[in-house]
This record gives sequence, structure tokens and C-alpha cells, in this order.
Amino acid sequence: MMLSNQPHMRPINTYPGWAYVLLALVLALGILYALPNTYGEDPALQVSGEKGGPVQESVYEQIKEAIEANQIALKEATFEEGRVLFRFNDPESQFKAKDLVTSFLEDKGDYGVALNLAPATPEWLKGLGGDPLKLGLDLRGGVHFLMEVDMDTAIGKKVEQYIADFKTTLREKKLRYASVIKGPDASMIARFRTEEVRDSAEGAIRTTYGELDTRSRETGDLYEIVITIPDVKIKEIKDYAVKQNIATLRNRINELGVAEPLIQQQGAERILIQLPGVQDSAQAKRILGATATIEFRLVNESAGLNPRRAPAGSELIEEKDRGFWAIKKSNVIEGTHLTDATVGFDERSMPQINVKLDGEGGSKMLVMTSKNINKPMAIVMTETKGVYETVDGEQVRTGSKVIKSVVSAPNIGSALGSSFRITGQFSPQEAHELALILRSGSLIAPAYFVEERTVGPSLGKQNIELGKTSILVGFIAVLIFMLVYYRVFGIVANIALMSNLVFIIAVMSLIPGATLTLPGIAGIVLTVGMAVDANVLIFERIREELREGTNPAQAIHNGYDKAFSTIADANVTTLIAALVLFAIGSGPVAGFAVTLFIGILTSMFTAIIGSRAIVNLIYGGKQIKKISI
Repeated sequence: MMLSNQPHMRPINTYPGWAYVLLALVLALGILYALPNTYGEDPALQVSGEKGGPVQESVYEQIKEAIEANQIALKEATFEEGRVLFRFNDPESQFKAKDLVTSFLEDKGDYGVALNLAPATPEWLKGLGGDPLKLGLDLRGGVHFLMEVDMDTAIGKKVEQYIADFKTTLREKKLRYASVIKGPDASMIARFRTEEVRDSAEGAIRTTYGELDTRSRETGDLYEIVITIPDVKIKEIKDYAVKQNIATLRNRINELGVAEPLIQQQGAERILIQLPGVQDSAQAKRILGATATIEFRLVNESAGLNPRRAPAGSELIEEKDRGFWAIKKSNVIEGTHLTDATVGFDERSMPQINVKLDGEGGSKMLVMTSKNINKPMAIVMTETKGVYETVDGEQVRTGSKVIKSVVSAPNIGSALGSSFRITGQFSPQEAHELALILRSGSLIAPAYFVEERTVGPSLGKQNIELGKTSILVGFIAVLIFMLVYYRVFGIVANIALMSNLVFIIAVMSLIPGATLTLPGIAGIVLTVGMAVDANVLIFERIREELREGTNPAQAIHNGYDKAFSTIADANVTTLIAALVLFAIGSGPVAGFAVTLFIGILTSMFTAIIGSRAIVNLIYGGKQIKKISI
């Protein structure tokens, strides 16, 4: 009897049983979460209540009856917790229903009606978290906008804010100033009568506004401080303007009821917006481009209605169909304090906007209105519009113009707080759009459309079909080559390749926010070709071992082990390239990078681990004299 301290050695080219079970489980999960993409999508209509809220069941029943009464073929209608979705068999029925429902709801409140493509995934699969790939604009159809933020206005607003803050600071410090005005570019000039006060003021400004640069100078009888905004702060202001505009535009897009929108910064001053499934580009452009802000100001009663000139401290602003008012320049409250705005109807069944303010705004409104009961207060709306000229056949923005108008100028009947209403001469549609703009927030600086494209659903369908064809042709060509050239091992590689495609689709379907675009399809086609690279390296290494006289079992073992470092190096460098593309690219480039990154990871898994598991099942733990490779 002999005892040995050597551990039990597993035969080469074998995996433990649990490893095969784990691989089978991973493959089953991949198939499960790729499965929703085989069911397709239905043309659908999505109806939402005010501010995207729930729809009353009675309204849902009325809409359904109206659709059926107009003999529009309805595939399915669902009502779940206030969410309404109508499915149709074809886009033609979908468009007819959209016009009908929009008209039907026009006088019933602030409802949102949006075109959509609803996945036809079975409920049992949805219950397991299975959702199909989200398709980008180029595959689904919709509208594409590129907007440019007016940075001159953004910086100008910041300068005006600084000037107001300087005046407040100097008054608090009891430092008398002659004037504080805007200077050239991003600078401000504070003027004083004496040098002593000027020096004290400069110290106070430096202490309170350490981010700004200051320098002293003398001009005639005045002592001045020139205050400039440094380049670092200018960049910060611009970045903030873009980010705040993106937040506001996202709120407006949510109000439009668009499913799976894309909104992101492009470059230093531009914003890319893609709205899949949206067909009414005119409405989307009108809502997104609106730069309306609201201010509540007192009317200068001494000037009366339609004065010829504005008294000191006032400006003339027109009210539609009534004439001009002399409006005091000091604001009662700015629209930034608005927290909600909904549409209702007054005693005469005319549209009105019900407004709610935050705590600070409500306090200011209460103080101001308490002192001015029975005096008129104007609701002033300010819009900024681009000025365009045709240059070489293209529309080029040459500037912007500010348009102010008085929505209404009612008398203050009693002290107002955080909730009140705005009435005026506007239609229901105008009231709905104004309420939407107010509650979604105003743009911090005007943003102008520099590019607009509409992608029809038919073109998107064609792109999908061509994309599927390209993947299928490339896939079949690779399968045939591997089968002919590597025989049994070629079959193994083909199984791994098919599994890789399943995993790519499953992972893309599971990632929140991941969107498949036309360049993304190109990335999948590329990874289909690259996925066999690892197997080719392994198989050629096995052939080399066999030519050197290594026995088949050892040749398989050496082939996988020795090729691993080469495979890892090649794929890691490609992963780095994909990460860089995603980090610095946008739109199509980012879409390509995502699928390339996922494809490389899944191909390494299937080629190295998956294919070896199959080879181990065929040849592992056996005395073999010949292999088919």
C-alpha cells in the first residue's frame, strides 16, 4: 500500500461540472433577454394627463369610443394606473387616431398625445424584465434638432446680476458710488467721487467676489474700479448656461410625452436633441425654441393707457388689442420663482393660467401686493428671437431681438400669495403652450436652431432591414469560412459566434439608456468579423503544436493557454479605443463605440471560455489520436 501527498490532478481539457452548469445558465439568460427583440413593435398612441400625470378612466373610455366610432382599426387599448396606450396594426391608423384624439381632447384640459412604437413583448417576458433594444432616430424615425446657446446673452445676464449685487454690497457697506455700469466685453465699471471710498469699495468687492479681477484708475474727476470676469469664470458661465438649458429642454420634452428622447451637449455651445417617433416637428420646434420668461411688474398709473412716452423708471410695453402700458422697470417678482402653471377656465369660460410660486416668491408677492391693492399689476412676457439672413443660400443667424408684451394688467383686488391666476386674451392652445413653457422653466439664455432634420418611419424601416441584411450576410460568410477551413473546430467557433451575437443583443437590451443606431449596427457587423479572430489564433496555435509532434490533447491545451496573452493584448487595445471614442465622441460615434465595446467583451467570453467548454466536452478526458482541425 502506497500513500501520496500529491493533490488530485484533473485531466487536461476538462472543466468541473459546475462550470458547465454556469455556462448553460449564462447562455439561457442571454437567450431570454435577447428574445424580446423577435416580437417587433406596434404603432401606438400614448396619452398623458397634465404634466405627464395620470388620465382619468372616464376620459380613456371616451377616447376609446371615439376611435371605434370613427372605424379606426384598434389592435389593443390598455389603461394601467392612469397610463393610456392604444396599439394599431399600421402607421396609417396610428396617424388618423392621433389627429382624432388631439382634436377630441382640445377643450378637455392639458392632455399630451404622442406617437409611439410600443414593444409587442408578451407580458410574461415583461414580468422578467425583458425589453427590446431601444432604436435610435435613424432607425425609428422622428426629428433631429441642433441648437446653439446664445452665449453673449448668458454672459450679459451674469454681468447684470453682478452689477445689481455690487450696488447692494456697496449700500450695505455704506460706500456711496456715483454709478455702476457695464463696460466693454465682460467687464463692469464702478465710479466714485473720492479715492478713499474707491479704495474701500475695491477691498469690499475683492473680499466678497474673489473670483473676479479688479484694477483701479482715474478718469477726470472720478475714481473708478474696473471689474473683469476672468476666462476661467467665463467658461464656467458658459458651461452652466448649456447645462441649465439642457435641464429645461429635458423638462419640455417630457411635457411633450416623447418616448426615449436623446438630449446631450455637443461641443462647447450646442445641444443635440433627437425625438424618436415625433412627426409634428413644427410643434416640437415651437415648444423647444420658446424662450418666454414672465415678470410681474407694477404699472405706472400716472401715465395712463397708451402714453406717448415712458416716464422715468418706466418703459412702454404693448398689450395685444389694448395698446401700450407704462410699466415700471423694477420687478415685482421674476418667473424663476414659478413652481407650477396649469390651464383652467374663468367665470366666462375663458382660458386662464393657474400659477404657483415657491416660498420666497410667495413672500415677495404678498409684500408687494399688500402695499398696492386696487392698483394695476402687469404680467410681462419677454421672448428672444433670432434674426436670420440668407447668405449663400443658407439661413444664418445675424443677431437676436427681444420682444416684450403684456399678457394682462389686472387690478390687484387683494393681497396675493403663492397661488393666483393669470387671465388674458389668448386661445386654449396658446394658454396650454404658455403654461407648459412656464412650468418647465425658462431657458437661462436663448437657444437657436442651427440644424433640423426629419427622418420618416419608412426610411428608418429601410435602415433596419438593410442593417439586418448586412449582419446576416456577414454572419453567414464567416460561418461558412470557419466550417470549411476548421471542420469540427469550425463548428465550435460558429456556435461561439452565434452565442456572441445573442449576448450582444441581450446586454444592449438590458443596459438602461442604451440605444441602437445605424453606426451601432456597423459596430455589430465589425464585431461579428472580429469575434472569430480569437478562435483563429487558438486554432492556428493548435495546428502549430500538432506539426511539432505534440499529442492532440496536449496540443489543444497548449493552443488555448499560449494564445491567451495575444488575444488579451489585441482585445484590450480595441477596448481602450472604444472607450476613447465613447468619451470624446457623440451621436453616431458614441453609438458605434458602445456596440464595439460590448461586442469585444462578449466575443472574448464566447471565444475563450465558451468555445473551450465545447471542445472540452468533445475531446476532454479521452485518449485521442487525431482531431478534425
